[in-house]
Amino acid sequence: MATTAVTDATFDAEVKQSDIPVVVDFWAEWCGPCKQIGPALEELSAEYEGRVKIVKINVDENPNSPMQLGVRGIPALFMFNGGEVVSNKVGAAPKAALQKWIEEAV
Repeated sequence: MATTAVTDATFDAEVKQSDIPVVVDFWAEWCGPCKQIGPALEELSAEYEGRVKIVKINVDENPNSPMQLGVRGIPALFMFNGGEVVSNKVGAAPKAALQKWIEEAV
């Protein structure tokens, strides 16, 4: 399963009301590090299918959600569980580090 794109309009339904933990990737087209971690997040999305959902939100097109969470730099990854932020991470990281972060947060 590929990562799902969410918007400000679908954020609550897709993320806060999810019955499994959700990793939210705040990104933008112009962000090089965001593009670097994209393939790793796609792979992790497939590996965690059914256990953890990984979604992406474009900060340029959807300014409200990142503003509400205080996102100041991208890529910014937020882990939600039960509708609450349980962990967050800013900046690019290799797949192994992302996987470790997800495992520790779940």
